[in-house]
Amino acid sequence: MSLIQYDYHHLPHVKMQNQSKKTLWITLGLTLFFTIVEIAGGLLSNSLALLSDSAHMASDVLALGLSMIALYLATRPPNHRFTFGYLRFEIITSFLNGLTLVIIAIWIFWEGIQRFISPEPIDFRLMLTISSIGFIVNLILTIVLSRSTKEEENLNIKSALWHFIGDLLSSIGVILSATLIYFTGWYFFDPLISIIIAGIIFTGGAKIIRESYSILMEAVPNQFHLDKIREDIRQIEGVEDVHDMHLWAVSTDHYSLTAHVFINEHIQPFCVILAINEMLNKKYGIKHATIQVEHAMIHDHGEYGKEFLLQKKKKATS
Repeated sequence: MSLIQYDYHHLPHVKMQNQSKKTLWITLGLTLFFTIVEIAGGLLSNSLALLSDSAHMASDVLALGLSMIALYLATRPPNHRFTFGYLRFEIITSFLNGLTLVIIAIWIFWEGIQRFISPEPIDFRLMLTISSIGFIVNLILTIVLSRSTKEEENLNIKSALWHFIGDLLSSIGVILSATLIYFTGWYFFDPLISIIIAGIIFTGGAKIIRESYSILMEAVPNQFHLDKIREDIRQIEGVEDVHDMHLWAVSTDHYSLTAHVFINEHIQPFCVILAINEMLNKKYGIKHATIQVEHAMIHDHGEYGKEFLLQKKKKATS
């Protein structure tokens, strides 16, 4: 059954994002290759800093794979069961990516503490060689992903970018650790740098979790102020009250709003709805709004409705 045969949506609940797909394919290929190299290098050199960075890179492969699935699912149209399409999977994936970052950060921190207690010898030359290659790879991928986020809005790309910012800083940390070990002979720099890397990774993961959690909980997006929007709706001719109002993000840059409004019985309700939708689109970029017009004398609103009618009567007699 095609989309047209099933239902009509004036706002397409799909995302094509060809640039994001191309970026992720390139990033996934390079990341998978270097992850294998770095795991081998970490095991051979016995460097915790290098192994922690390779663990982070391995999480990047998983994160990028999930992101690719999310991008392809986002192109599927809505159906009778998923009326918003599959856009929300992008947010679920981002949440999982952020959670993965946090778990890896905790593991690195724990291993770092263990290395402080029981230091182990390290092949710093191999460690320095692998980390230098890693720095170049991560720098290229960070630049590629950074440019992609400017072209298309996608929380998955943002979460991937945070992964690689962490990787880039990790590579710098490993290079610094190897250099310090070479000149001082103090092996504690390896777990010390690892713990610092863990802190950076944890911060990035927590940020992605907060963003995706807010969308999954259907919180009002940060760029909108509900009271200001409510007041702007009240300014529309014929609107007397706004209530039962909700604003949420289905996915990044894909917003929905619902509201009930009491209107003056002498105003054509279709004109009110049209004016509200035009204002929301032009002023806030909200294209998917559902407005229900009501009258407190007809629709029961309990104490709220009684108080509204009382205040309206006072204004009419004053």
